[in-house]
Amino acid sequence: MVFKSILKKQHLLMAGVGIALMGCQATTTEKQVSAPQIPSPASTIETIHGVQVADPYRYLEVESEETTSWVKAQQADGHAYLARIENKQAIVDRITELWNYEKVSAPFEHGDNTFYYRNDGLQAQSVLFVKGADGKEKVLLDPNTLSTDGTVALSGVSVSGDGNTLAYGVSNSGSDWQQWQFVDIASGAKLNDELKWIKFSGAEWSKDNGGVYYARYDAPAGGNLLADVNFNQKVYFHKIGTDQSQDKLVYERPQNKDWGFGIEVSEAGDYLLLSISQGTDSRNRFFYKSLEKDADVVELIIDLEAEYSFLGNDRSTFYFKTDLDAPNGKVIAIDVNKSDKANWHTIIPESTDPISNIAIINDHLVVSYLHDVLGKLSIFSLSGDKRQDVTLPGKGKVAGPYGKRSKDYFYYVFNSYVQPKTTYRFDFKTGSSTLFTEPKVSFNPDDYISEQVFYDSKDGTRVPMMISYKKGLKKTGDNPTLLYAYGGFAISLTPRFSPANIAWMDLGGVYAVPNLRGGAEYGESWHQAGMLDKKQNVFDDYYAAAEYLVDQNYTNKSKLGAYGRSNGGLLMGATLTQRPELFAAVLPAVGVLDMLRFHKFTIGWAWTSEYGSADVAEQFPALMAYSPYHNVSERAYPATMVMTADHDDRVVPLHSFKFGAMVQAKQKGDAPIIMRIESKAGHGAGKPTAMKIDEFADIYSFLFDSFGLKIPAKIIQ
Repeated sequence: MVFKSILKKQHLLMAGVGIALMGCQATTTEKQVSAPQIPSPASTIETIHGVQVADPYRYLEVESEETTSWVKAQQADGHAYLARIENKQAIVDRITELWNYEKVSAPFEHGDNTFYYRNDGLQAQSVLFVKGADGKEKVLLDPNTLSTDGTVALSGVSVSGDGNTLAYGVSNSGSDWQQWQFVDIASGAKLNDELKWIKFSGAEWSKDNGGVYYARYDAPAGGNLLADVNFNQKVYFHKIGTDQSQDKLVYERPQNKDWGFGIEVSEAGDYLLLSISQGTDSRNRFFYKSLEKDADVVELIIDLEAEYSFLGNDRSTFYFKTDLDAPNGKVIAIDVNKSDKANWHTIIPESTDPISNIAIINDHLVVSYLHDVLGKLSIFSLSGDKRQDVTLPGKGKVAGPYGKRSKDYFYYVFNSYVQPKTTYRFDFKTGSSTLFTEPKVSFNPDDYISEQVFYDSKDGTRVPMMISYKKGLKKTGDNPTLLYAYGGFAISLTPRFSPANIAWMDLGGVYAVPNLRGGAEYGESWHQAGMLDKKQNVFDDYYAAAEYLVDQNYTNKSKLGAYGRSNGGLLMGATLTQRPELFAAVLPAVGVLDMLRFHKFTIGWAWTSEYGSADVAEQFPALMAYSPYHNVSERAYPATMVMTADHDDRVVPLHSFKFGAMVQAKQKGDAPIIMRIESKAGHGAGKPTAMKIDEFADIYSFLFDSFGLKIPAKIIQ
């Protein structure tokens, strides 16, 4: 379900922050930086459902000379502030050292060819390799050759069933817009075919390997590629060797402009499958079309009542993962020739642990569960009989399984906050796993601890949190601590390794990640408890996490930093306006910060199922109550770095521009309010390695400076 899954994944970078304390004195850095250029507020006031709402920085939404001048001044001020933090280069050096190890993805197979990504350590983008039946490998596609600065990135790949042709998408400067092209795998020759105006879609090959199904939008009529709203996605078939103008329209829904199409072709090639979403709503409709005969699209599931994720089929029997009457998920079978609900059959019933992922491999159902946020892997027959649990190498995250129905093995990737991604191969013949690839890193994972704790939120809800740090850390109540969170769109923050996290711990830091409501760590009910008019639960869960860290002597308020991206950036905006006294520094990154107008730009309308809409009278009061931009008041705020990027067409930068200008204007304290505005970058996807390292270094430096700590000249393990 590509459309829905891409829209949901708003958090693309999990920050780990590093601060060194070895022999450091608690001193602030002297900096002479010009005061931020704050635009003069205008008198924009509109009446919404009888309420007068001021929007003094509305004009920053518009591309103009005034906006451009302001952005350049803010970029210069932010850069100057960060550049003058003493010993920032030491953080850059340590993160670079930790990042510099070979990374290899889990493999995937088509025909006689095996494909995988590899990064030698510091390459801007990972390289796609292919290995033939003879065991010889070669570079198939190196995105580092597509631009001089690494800002052109692969956004997706799709290999034909015979393993002979590669379709690949690229995006420029982090934009969600993609262009898809094609390569003959044997020769490496690029084909002339090119597909444009694609967002939130992959390319699915036909059974005869002669073309791909994909979804696209019409070219933006308004001329603003980064801000114009996107509606009316359509499904097409492209035949290899023809121009895109000749592509066949397969399905559209002009009467439902907000429908998005997740496209899949069944493994046997007998059906085209359409998972139809409305924005990021976890529920979806499901239609299909026979590819073995000339047939119309069949509306199998028309009611928007639950999630239905297609797993595979045996001719007319379709297998789905669904949360219909099962918030934690279950597996059902539907015979499309007898599709009344009375004939639906449950294969794997709901359990106390939510289902994270499922694949049909070796005619078995391989199910990945979350048990208190940590991974669990189980194998069932297609009739639902449990065969075994897979023994995992520890407590952490399981990514996968990756495999095919016709194979007797699969791959999965295991990692944690202190253990890098390691790939394992499970063999059905032996019933056990073997190590497939293991990275060689410049630190010892045994020197670090990642523990799980539970705390009570404001309303008594029990919330889990992972806390990671270096062995030997003392709970003195004075440790620099970074609290990262998300809390929305049914996205679960499971353990995820980042070299930057290790740098933070090497610097004496604590890295904490609470699993707030709004995610899916405990199924759909956990998600629904943090959406729409219950969004305040997410914020309260976060504040309770901060209070737990202080109460348990991990840190104190003068050494506590808050960080979140996208929907997590909204969380940061709420934190700054609701509980600024809890933190010494707050970092809203690519955040949704104007809750009254987010739906008026690019794909923002898709989030109304999560947040609600200010256009709806009943939903307006809740949005107005917490909208960060509209709740900035004259008061003392902690150190704040508002982060965005000029090519973000997911959460357009106007959110950050308006919010940053407002906080700068209303600040009554002495703490800095700066903006970090990246050029040639987007919401986070495809960001080159050097740009990632620079971002982490700026975050850590800003936190150190805000905590009144001095960065050591050299950071060692």
